[in-house]
Amino acid sequence: MFRLNPAALSLTLLLGACGGTVNRGVESVHQPVVQRTDYAMDVTTGYAGALAPGERERLDAWFDAIALGFGDRVAIADPSGTDGGRQAVSGLLGRRGMMLADTAPGTAGSPPAGMIRIIVSRAAASVPGCPDWSRAPSPDFAGNTPSNYGCAINGALARMIANPHDLIEGREAGRPADGFTSSKAIRAYRAAPPTGAQGIKSETTRGAQ
Repeated sequence: MFRLNPAALSLTLLLGACGGTVNRGVESVHQPVVQRTDYAMDVTTGYAGALAPGERERLDAWFDAIALGFGDRVAIADPSGTDGGRQAVSGLLGRRGMMLADTAPGTAGSPPAGMIRIIVSRAAASVPGCPDWSRAPSPDFAGNTPSNYGCAINGALARMIANPHDLIEGREAGRPADGFTSSKAIRAYRAAPPTGAQGIKSETTRGAQ
């Protein structure tokens, strides 16, 4: 007859619970983290705050150099409060399908007199510590979830999200839902001709006769 040693059982339970992060809930300890990087450029202004000659082209080239794209936020720090520079930058962004943000993040110092500061904020999402195999995938008598729990789904979310800022604050409610736009995919599906409308192609496994 086999007898279980209580001391050996206690040691087994301790070893089974050691290693990895303690997590007895259903929410993963591995959550997406958003890191933001700010790029700043000062451009000279002229009459009524508009961009000085040549500055528009220089700013447009800078946008190309930093690969400005969807998800980036562009804002202006303008101590003068004029609107000429904002209109010029908005025009450049409009050609790229982007809009100017309402508020600018804080930067070190202020733009010199006669200049405005263009600030591009770029965010990237990742899940630090993944994959995490610090705890062996074995029965956990302490009720912890696996150490790698949540890495797959949260890692996929961090990679797929178009704008990482949405993980922090989400989107503000826009205009009411447009039924015509929301049903566009359904109309396209219904309007498409059936794949068998031109007849079914005859196939054979026999060689050419």
